[in-house]
Amino acid sequence: MARWTIEEATNLDFDGVVALKVVLVSGSLSVLTGGERPSVRVTDVQGQPLEIDHDAGMLGITHRNPLWEGLRTWLNGRRCSADVTVTVPPDCPVQVDLVGADAVITGLTAGVSLKSATGDVTLDGVTGHIAANTVSGAIEAQCLDGTVDFISVSGDLGLAGGSLDRLTARSVSGRIAADVDLTPNGGIQASTIAGEVTLRLPASVSARIGMNTVGGRIDSSFAELDPAGGAMPKNVTGTLGDGAGEVTVTTVSGDITLLSRPANYARHRGEPDVEV
Repeated sequence: MARWTIEEATNLDFDGVVALKVVLVSGSLSVLTGGERPSVRVTDVQGQPLEIDHDAGMLGITHRNPLWEGLRTWLNGRRCSADVTVTVPPDCPVQVDLVGADAVITGLTAGVSLKSATGDVTLDGVTGHIAANTVSGAIEAQCLDGTVDFISVSGDLGLAGGSLDRLTARSVSGRIAADVDLTPNGGIQASTIAGEVTLRLPASVSARIGMNTVGGRIDSSFAELDPAGGAMPKNVTGTLGDGAGEVTVTTVSGDITLLSRPANYARHRGEPDVEV
């Protein structure tokens, strides 16, 4: 195993990386794809040094002390920060654990697993299984393909573009907004306590729809759906197309909005149809 202790700006190159794990307390992380060789670029380190190790293609980047000690340092107001850019092959599995650091992750084809306390994460062009768990950190993403699992207390989720096999999103008070396509037999399951849920799907989508709220409001631009409850429906169900997929949304007090995207709409990259 090769190991480095990083206390200042450093550049490292590697012969090969087959998996990446990053633990960062604060600062910033960028995970990019491409380049002739995998690399790590550290432009700033404050407080605890970084430990970087490379063993049989497994690349690890973490603050010197265990994560809980870094968290305690961060909560006590002492600086523990690093700005890191990592370049890996597109098919490299990536695991990221953040406390207050923000991250940008692009171009991966083997999915990503990430956890964040307060740090915000941007995903662009990631495919495969994307699993995100946050406390208050927000996830913003565009052009994802595959499956997305999102769990948060108060963090928002915003998805624009891409084609999903499945989206599962659960939040207490965070907002969930998704403007996506569904693959044949694809599905969405979203639930919140107080968070709003806004979905925009193609006008030609084929799915069974079920939306239910206790104290929120439900609005739908699909005329085929059947609202129950008069002018302020609390339950809206129906079948769009041949009902191959399934969309289920439940909230306690959060509003639910289901929008229809016109068939001739041409989305421009970086310009979502719903505010995310």
